Amino acid sequence: MVPTPRCDVFINHRGVDTKRTVAELLYDRLAQHNVRSFLDNRTMEPGDKLFETINAAILQCKIGIAIFSPRYCESSFCLHELSMLVESCKKLIPIFCDVKPSELLLTDIHCRSETPEQIDRFKMALQEAKYTVGLTFDSQNGNFANLVSRTAEIVLKNINQGSSRR
Repeated sequence: MVPTPRCDVFINHRGVDTKRTVAELLYDRLAQHNVRSFLDNRTMEPGDKLFETINAAILQCKIGIAIFSPRYCESSFCLHELSMLVESCKKLIPIFCDVKPSELLLTDIHCRSETPEQIDRFKMALQEAKYTVGLTFDSQNGNFANLVSRTAEIVLKNINQGSSRR
């Protein structure tokens, strides 16, 4: 297994949509509370093997935060990470940012290079996330600071309870 800095929280997100807003703000807020989070561009180093490092972080984290955005389902990386979080029974905290749970759909265009088994994994993980109580956020009218604070409170509460899903 790849040596990865221990992490409590894995932040799953579509970089082009949410990295410079919700994901990085949340990473910084959690760091202020001494919560070790995994965020690809903040945690990984040049030379790290992408899948090995990400998979190791997911397996060792306690909580997964999935930040869903309008283009989330276009990323096989996002869907792979979500699938791993669900399959490893991590506590999942969904944030629906500018998207409703019912809008999280896989299309043939998104999955043209995936195997039928991968598509089934992705669909199952999305289904699980859609039916998990999460936070909703409208970036045009919402306050990022409030979203980040609320999410951090939820994470801290779950870490303090020694949470694990199911």
